[in-house]
Amino acid sequence: MVQTRKDKIQLIVRRIFLILTDIILINGSVLLALMMRYEMTIKLIELQYIDRYERFLIPFTIITLLVFWCCKIYHSLWQYASIAELYKIVEACVITELIHVAATMYLGLALPRSTYFLSGVFLVISISASRFMYRMIRTVLQSYRQTDETVRIMIIGAGDATNVLIREISNSRYLDNSKVVCVIDDKPEKVGKYIHGIKIVGNRDKIKECSVDYDIDEIIFAIPSASVEDRKNILNICKETKCELKILPGVYQMVDGEVNINDIRKVDVLDLLGREPIEVDIDSIMGYVRNKTVLVTGGGGSIGSELCRQIVSHKPKKLIIFDIYENNAYDIQQELLREHPEANIETLIGSVRNTSRVDSIFAQYKPDIIYHAAAHKHVPLMEDSPNEAIKNNVFGTLNVAKMADKYGAEKFVLISTDKAVNPTNIMGASKRMCEMIVQAYNGKSKTDYVAVRFGNVLGSNGSVIPLFKKQIEAGGPVTVTHHDIIRYFMTIPEAVSLVLQAGAYAQGGEIFILDMGEPVKIDDLAKNLIRLSGYTLGVDMNIEYTGLRPGEKLYEELLMAEEGLQNTRNKLIHIGKPLEFDKDCFFDNLDQLKKSVYDETDKVREMVKGIVETYKFS
Repeated sequence: MVQTRKDKIQLIVRRIFLILTDIILINGSVLLALMMRYEMTIKLIELQYIDRYERFLIPFTIITLLVFWCCKIYHSLWQYASIAELYKIVEACVITELIHVAATMYLGLALPRSTYFLSGVFLVISISASRFMYRMIRTVLQSYRQTDETVRIMIIGAGDATNVLIREISNSRYLDNSKVVCVIDDKPEKVGKYIHGIKIVGNRDKIKECSVDYDIDEIIFAIPSASVEDRKNILNICKETKCELKILPGVYQMVDGEVNINDIRKVDVLDLLGREPIEVDIDSIMGYVRNKTVLVTGGGGSIGSELCRQIVSHKPKKLIIFDIYENNAYDIQQELLREHPEANIETLIGSVRNTSRVDSIFAQYKPDIIYHAAAHKHVPLMEDSPNEAIKNNVFGTLNVAKMADKYGAEKFVLISTDKAVNPTNIMGASKRMCEMIVQAYNGKSKTDYVAVRFGNVLGSNGSVIPLFKKQIEAGGPVTVTHHDIIRYFMTIPEAVSLVLQAGAYAQGGEIFILDMGEPVKIDDLAKNLIRLSGYTLGVDMNIEYTGLRPGEKLYEELLMAEEGLQNTRNKLIHIGKPLEFDKDCFFDNLDQLKKSVYDETDKVREMVKGIVETYKFS
């Protein structure tokens, strides 16, 4: 509040100063024009013109100030003055002189004709000079204020974004200790030229060399339209320097043509993954949830909560958030009610393992569409508690799938994982059985049952990047299980887009699979994150290799070879052909498995192997 009042006072003071300056310049311009007409000698000016000048002095000043105010000459931030402000000044001065001519002629106070033209020219020059002088003085003072603590900046890209960035960095009072010293651009015709006095010193191959030659502290990637591949390649070069990396995200604010310093963010490891984001036109496919009752199990989790966000914006009749963790459920409930106060949201606490609870929810609300995201997903923890993995993942899914059939739901969408393919851990095997439940029920129910399979979700609870960040913040070391371990990655919005699109495409029995591009080495991910955090690998921070954990693979597969692939309308989303299996035998085996896990026997892995033939365990 104090800062706001101070800013208002400063604004008022600046305006008063400008108005007083303009009063002098307005009257000085007319007087100078008269003197020019009479060889710059006041004594030679006819007394009638001196008299007319004096009589119209005050009205002319008031009229001019009013015109300037209406043309918003006093509303601009002159530290950012540009061609647009110059146009405003010319417009205001032309209007002023036209009024000057008309009024003096009408009142019989006409001056020599050349005086009007000259006074108009002088007014434009003097008013423009007074405004742009502020920018010049500020720039000069800033150049003298450079100290040993000055942040020396290299900008990648010599386009419109860089043009505006250099100007804003130069003029911002909050960045007095920052200075752009060089620019990099891949276009040969730009190299050697200047932007606002800053030289374009070379292409991307010069980044490392120039970071040393120009003693660079910070590199800003300012090519909003760059492809993901180009961005990744350039940032991979930048991260080999010792500079802090920042980036302008996406194609932004082109409506105004303006760039704000606040849009610059630190480079994130996501920028280095090198895959184009999955684009799904959600609005065109989400008509199927409108006016429907939608149930999201595990609705407080990373995927479940994002599903709720996307669904609620498409006007369901009712959204039911079902989760066993009350804090997570409460957080997403409050967020959605803030953003969509008109939405009909029901938040329920309970476990999918509780058959009676699930039955009562379906009986009361009769959901049309179910997104089943509730699951135990941590591989090492489930290896230590295999019975719990089966109880929650398999029989929780079975409970919800049964009720979807019993109460006539339209669609049931299961969230699955790439770990279900040729599983080597109990979590993956449990999710493969969930997929088999979906396939089995689809064959005997009017409900459309589908599964959605994807890889690791960046930023989700328990995922690798938040873990690495915590380890780095704690001073290291960063733990990686194996030098060669690789994983497929996707963002939470991408995962949710796939799930929602699967619901739209679902005809029953499909396993939808995302083409996630090339897998990423976890070791490279850790090294990149260390560098992006400002540390030098092997000096400030180390990586510790701990060995593969029980049930962990070096690599994950997205589908079994015998499943084959079918394309969908979205070329990055595919359908795996379901494998055939004996459904009756499958359900008999599930009955035996259920008894075993609830009796807490230690035979669960052997029994799971009898159901999932591709499951391998040591």
